[in-house]
Amino acid sequence: MDRILLPAPVGFVLGGGGSLGAIQVGMLRALAERGIAPDLVTGTSVGSVNGSLVALDPEHAADRLTEMWAGMTRARVFPGGPLAQLRTLRRERTYLFPNTGLVDVLTEGLGGATDFAELALPFGAVAVDAVTGLPVLMTSGELVPAIVASAAIPGIYPPVRREDRVLYDGGVLANVPIRQALAMGAKSLVVLDCTFPGHLPEVPGTLAETLLFWATLGMRNQAVLEADLAAGAVPVVYLPGAPVQAVTPLDFGHTADLIESSYLASKDFLAGVEITGPGLYGGPAGAPDGVAEPGRQS
Repeated sequence: MDRILLPAPVGFVLGGGGSLGAIQVGMLRALAERGIAPDLVTGTSVGSVNGSLVALDPEHAADRLTEMWAGMTRARVFPGGPLAQLRTLRRERTYLFPNTGLVDVLTEGLGGATDFAELALPFGAVAVDAVTGLPVLMTSGELVPAIVASAAIPGIYPPVRREDRVLYDGGVLANVPIRQALAMGAKSLVVLDCTFPGHLPEVPGTLAETLLFWATLGMRNQAVLEADLAAGAVPVVYLPGAPVQAVTPLDFGHTADLIESSYLASKDFLAGVEITGPGLYGGPAGAPDGVAEPGRQS
């Protein structure tokens, strides 16, 4: 296929979404087929997890992530049944799961890389300062603690203390870190958003799922507003992701299907994209009228 040319530096923006982050693996495969590669990467929550591997090894990121996601299970990333969660909540008071499983996944996936300086591309992980309530863009220093902080979903995981800050998941304020990619110098954006359109495909059945459900609603609004604003200055290629399925952000049983369906949807979308200048090419799933249709300039 013909390459899709974008103004450099090209920023890949990877959003949060729990287990739905598998969607981004399919997106990366489709992007590679069209010769679209990043010059810098920003990520929030699971997008920070995936984005760190993209920044580490851009050429082989999809393969590395496929291997990492094959070992991701709910029991590993969110360990413990209802009784264990209750004990954790009673003891710690603010969260349900330890982050030890996520740390293990990251350590293995990064293959020994421990510092931002070891990455091949500039990378920014986004968290929120629990004291100031402001987003924090981390681009240097210890790598794994920064990513774990970016993925510290309030009520789900414990906060992370880093450089005298108490940090939580950046998805509260910047689930799709578009502003942060622009601040790092991006002149065009490729957005890999993995949340389903403004709702989960079924009513949440647990406290953890309920917390993520309501957080998703706010995340969707932020993505819609920021994508539209950024498109006034730079090309924003906003990939469509996978169709809505009966999968919640805590369900790791559909990884292969999410990767494949996202790859096919992204491949079809990119076949109709022609970049002609600043604008929104595609848009957040479930966005209101006024956001450009896939493959068309806003």
